[in-house]
Amino acid sequence: MFQAIATLAFVQVVMAIALFSDNLTGGSGADYFRFDAVSDGGGRSDGRWSGGIADPGGTAGCRERPVRRARRRRFVRASDMDEFVLETRDGAVATLTLNDPERRNALSNQAQWDAVVAACERVARDPEVRCVIVTGAGSAFCAGGNVKDMKDKTGIAGGSAYRIREGYRAGIQRIPLALYQLDIPTIAAVNGPAIGAGCDLALMCDIRIASERAKFAESFVKLGIIPGDGGAWLLPRAVGLSKAAEMTFTGDTLDANEALACGLVSRVVPGDRLLDEARALAARIVANPGPALRMSKRLMREGQHMRLDSLLELSAAFQALAHYTPEHMQALDAFLASMKK
Repeated sequence: MFQAIATLAFVQVVMAIALFSDNLTGGSGADYFRFDAVSDGGGRSDGRWSGGIADPGGTAGCRERPVRRARRRRFVRASDMDEFVLETRDGAVATLTLNDPERRNALSNQAQWDAVVAACERVARDPEVRCVIVTGAGSAFCAGGNVKDMKDKTGIAGGSAYRIREGYRAGIQRIPLALYQLDIPTIAAVNGPAIGAGCDLALMCDIRIASERAKFAESFVKLGIIPGDGGAWLLPRAVGLSKAAEMTFTGDTLDANEALACGLVSRVVPGDRLLDEARALAARIVANPGPALRMSKRLMREGQHMRLDSLLELSAAFQALAHYTPEHMQALDAFLASMKK
């Protein structure tokens, strides 16, 4: 009996190491103890600057070991496919901006879906990044899908029923899998309407901050369709089953204050302060050790479908890992030093 219990405990620890390290490094569990291995070899990526921004220093597209100097916001190189997502870095914070304001940042085609997924994969691979902000360019956060394509039976709505099903699976449904499963804390800075798939995109983030101009609608039913990108799973977890049912069955639009009242967002701020507030919150998050942030988020994600006893076992294994990170020892030293003052 004792041997069986010991074996189970050993398996839990091994699984925890594999689960955490694969999400941290994008590689094998053997990479876990290399938290300071952040260089990608210094190679320069091909492609143009996103949004036509000039290269501020000639070194974007490669990651360097952090040094103690004044931080500056930099733009990350992107290919033509990635120009739908502008990516900037400010220290340990990455900001992903949907960049099609003329079409209200609608998620309309494969290149756009691929760009969002690729951006998530980039930040997931970078151990320097400890928080991600998602926002939209222009007056809208994200207007959802392309209604004209639905009418014309083109794009994601084109072809047979089987082809449409496979199109969703290989297309827009990759976004919730990529964004929601990030081990890095995420903040949606909702600057304007978040409608349909745009509402669901905000729900994929851990924290949602809304501009006073933001609006939210789970509006699929008004077009005679269903939430095809995970909204039926995400929305009840954010606002509870009753409010989620009301929003889903009516398709009604909520203003920012209504979204705050039902817990869809955690705060509402003036539009001209939105990104400043999101960055200030991100700065408080990234002030904490990266490994603890990633493991804490993973526990929250696993806790949504695990039994309590199973989650406690995983928590014990993660805690054992946390006690042996250099960040833990540095935090202890800093705390004890502050107590002497």
